[in-house]
Amino acid sequence: MAAAGRHFHIIAAIFLSAASYSAPLEGVPNKIDPRACDKSDESQKNAMALPVTLYEPIGAVFGGCRVWAGHIPPNSYLGLGLGEVARECEQGSLSTISGLCSLLGKNGATQDTCQRDQESPAASMLREYAAVLLDKGLVPLVSSGDSQLDAEIAFGIVLANTGSPDESIQHFSAFLKDHPDVIAAYHGRGSAYARKGLQYKINAELALADFTKAIELDRKLAESYERRAEILSPIGRGRDAIVDLDIAINLEPTARRFFRRGTLNFLREEAAKIFENVIKANPEYVEAIRNLGQVYRELGDYEKAMEQFNTALILDDKHVQGYQFRGSLYYHSGRPFDALRNFKKCLALEPHNEPCQYMTGLSNSAIGRFYHGIKAQTKVSLTGSDERTHTARREESPAGGMAWVAMAMIVARRPECPPVPGRVSNTPDTPTLTRHVSVCVSPEYSRYTHAHLEVPAREFSLDADLNGDFKDRWAKNLIFTVENYTEQPGLQPQISDVVTPDFSSYTPEVQRMVCRAYSLGQLMQFTVDGYLPNVRVHAAMGLAALEVMQTAQAFWKAPKTFKTPMGKKFHWRDIFDTAVKWRRLIDPEQPVLWLDLMPAKSVDAGFNNFMNMIRGQVTNIRYSGYLDTTFKLTKQMVMHYQDLPHPNLKAEISKTQNCEELLEVMKKSGSSTQNGFMVGTHVPSLKDKKRNKNYDGLMLTLSGDTEGNILFSMDTATTKTRTSQYHSEMEWIWNRITDEVKKGGNGMDVDTLVNTILYLVYYFYNLLPLSRGSSVVAYTVAMGMLMALGKEVTGKIPPGKMVDMEAMLTGSPESFANEVKDWMNLKRLSPQWTHLPKVSDTFPTFRSMIEVLNQDLQTACSKEGNPH
Repeated sequence: MAAAGRHFHIIAAIFLSAASYSAPLEGVPNKIDPRACDKSDESQKNAMALPVTLYEPIGAVFGGCRVWAGHIPPNSYLGLGLGEVARECEQGSLSTISGLCSLLGKNGATQDTCQRDQESPAASMLREYAAVLLDKGLVPLVSSGDSQLDAEIAFGIVLANTGSPDESIQHFSAFLKDHPDVIAAYHGRGSAYARKGLQYKINAELALADFTKAIELDRKLAESYERRAEILSPIGRGRDAIVDLDIAINLEPTARRFFRRGTLNFLREEAAKIFENVIKANPEYVEAIRNLGQVYRELGDYEKAMEQFNTALILDDKHVQGYQFRGSLYYHSGRPFDALRNFKKCLALEPHNEPCQYMTGLSNSAIGRFYHGIKAQTKVSLTGSDERTHTARREESPAGGMAWVAMAMIVARRPECPPVPGRVSNTPDTPTLTRHVSVCVSPEYSRYTHAHLEVPAREFSLDADLNGDFKDRWAKNLIFTVENYTEQPGLQPQISDVVTPDFSSYTPEVQRMVCRAYSLGQLMQFTVDGYLPNVRVHAAMGLAALEVMQTAQAFWKAPKTFKTPMGKKFHWRDIFDTAVKWRRLIDPEQPVLWLDLMPAKSVDAGFNNFMNMIRGQVTNIRYSGYLDTTFKLTKQMVMHYQDLPHPNLKAEISKTQNCEELLEVMKKSGSSTQNGFMVGTHVPSLKDKKRNKNYDGLMLTLSGDTEGNILFSMDTATTKTRTSQYHSEMEWIWNRITDEVKKGGNGMDVDTLVNTILYLVYYFYNLLPLSRGSSVVAYTVAMGMLMALGKEVTGKIPPGKMVDMEAMLTGSPESFANEVKDWMNLKRLSPQWTHLPKVSDTFPTFRSMIEVLNQDLQTACSKEGNPH
């Protein structure tokens, strides 16, 4: 992590005049001519200025317009679902009473849209529904004492719940003209606006206005604050929603409200405490137990998450989503066989459940059962026009209809019936990209992998073989719409699927090698909130590190004559490709592709690797440990900007404590109509150190909107020019390593070589040249090459540390090397590593590689005789 005294090379502080980051921006200039900032040191007051440079970012500065390289997985989002006007609906026991509950049911808001096209019940029938609700005391907040007024409130609610929100709004508006102080009417109309779709700003604003008016009429009515929280949460104002729930709890504490506050605190550690308190009050509250499991999962605590999921399923062994969540935990911790069993149980209970159907296919593909994998995913793609889709499922519960939006990774936002001509659907007509990309791409990748199961992995190149547009859209997570695309050939009957052998079928020498590699892979694990330990990653990258060691040793023995299997000169990229091939087999959903080998038009346009730290009012839990460092770095760079509007601004900036304060100071500095700025770091060149040459490094963007929502993000623009610069640097370093190794024996400076190897991966980290997996590939190569040098990594990555972040926030390769060596705890290589079988000979094909990754090494390697 960056510390005082380290050099940061500052490129620019740029003010931008643009709309809110939540939508694509218009009017952002293609070229920005900033003044260069000081070449600064935190302890240095009078720094030398760099010359003026021209900075051309790729695309727009804010997230809405970026070209995604898919480098960072999409974050799970959890918000409050839109509750029912009558809370009895969320308990399910009375949901069959006509008009009581909305047509949302369990399939999402789109049913309102569909239902409105069908013949609506006659007004007289709706009046009958309303009378029944009143008779049973199921209309909330009616206490006027006037039966006629109460009947009108009930009628408005029934209108909204039977698919006529516009008519409901008209009814309540007319009612409120004569009776402006009836709180129940504001609740009814606010709910009707929300039913029309909160993705439309006008609906959200009008719904908020109604619930705010209800609060003004009675500030001690907890229900109004909770209702307003339901609107604030999905429009990105989570903090405000929590404030409203706090007030509601203080006025009238209920388990439901504690639960919902825990939901909004989902990606914060205090969420666990909130759910624990709810469970303490009601030990059989299954929904709270299951959601506590999800909190632990997001925090990266596998054991605690599994304990909660198991408990929830013991209490309710028929709950579909319980198996879905537990299956997802198994899958993303590297246990696809266990995941598969859970997804099958999910499908046994609900055969048309798309998330479980999709994950069944993905799990099968991961373990090499490609026939079953493609079959399951084909079923998902065929349900696109099936009205029975369960993808956008809303889980209604006593806790209040919370919507798990992205956990299953394939939530679709499509209408469940065709839109009516001339009428706007309540649901965006663009499906969630992840679902469509995965369902289209995964079978293609499975067919390719299946066809190459028997081919030595070193003799073909996925980057060269796959269609360029196919790779490009997969990496960017875009819907696959390539014209004239030729599909991969179907599964060949003479090539069987993978059948996983017993671990005991391997020779003792191979068992020993695999287990030692597995222990090596565990040293690469981040202990950071948001990262699940993944046993499949440990196995794959441990074996990759061992193969890197063996390959580097072979190359260094004869660097002039050593060739790749294709007969070409061995290059720095080839050593990284050794790790890349293993990383690709961990998860078939994740594209691990070289960005510079994409189609020329995409390489020319460039890629952005985009990492949100704060978006809206939510902090990304993965980067929370680096938030303070990046914020201070941003302040430091802005303060060293030479063209600050007035001399006192630097002092004001230094006093700011958070993003909101810094943004406010910058807005008041003479740019009041501008709502954001960007600063960028430089990465110093070793090759051209004498000329003080620098490369573009990390960009930090801070912006905000009038609602108090913040975007604080990091990203790198992987342009053709930048890639060429970094490649040249890494080639130069690779040659230095080779030349130093040639000296051999006493003539070889081992300490210099250790540093130079770490310099190599430093530039790899800053370039981020892969669409996915750059970080673990870089660390794997570092460990393997150090072992080839006779130095064994024995230390784990410290808790809270992310190696890629250390590389990007450290001011120089020398500082990075010193930082990393501190925790690597390098020792002389143990003899146990030098007499192992060759990895590339033992596992030469995709089939053999998948077979070993399918092993339960956690169990096998803990047995006596298999050192772990």
